[in-house]
Amino acid sequence: MSSSPWWVYMVRSRSGKLYTGISTDPERRFREHCGEGGRGARFFRGDPAEAIVYREAVENRSVASQREAAIKKMKRCAKDSLINEANAAFPSA
Repeated sequence: MSSSPWWVYMVRSRSGKLYTGISTDPERRFREHCGEGGRGARFFRGDPAEAIVYREAVENRSVASQREAAIKKMKRCAKDSLINEANAAFPSA
């Protein structure tokens, strides 16, 4: 993997909806979604971003875009399972 991997991430909105995106810096992108810098996704205009709930490192932008598309096609229960599996593997302190 390169020194600056691409990430596929999911953000939960205040109402509980999930947004999936890609970035080289998910934390910076989350701050943007929260309104910092005014460059957040339109998705969050009426329903503010609340938390990053999933991150997955991938090799490059192409793979990130393909994985993003695959996750976006998943049903909500599959996305929830993905989030739960990641949280079980890396529990918060």
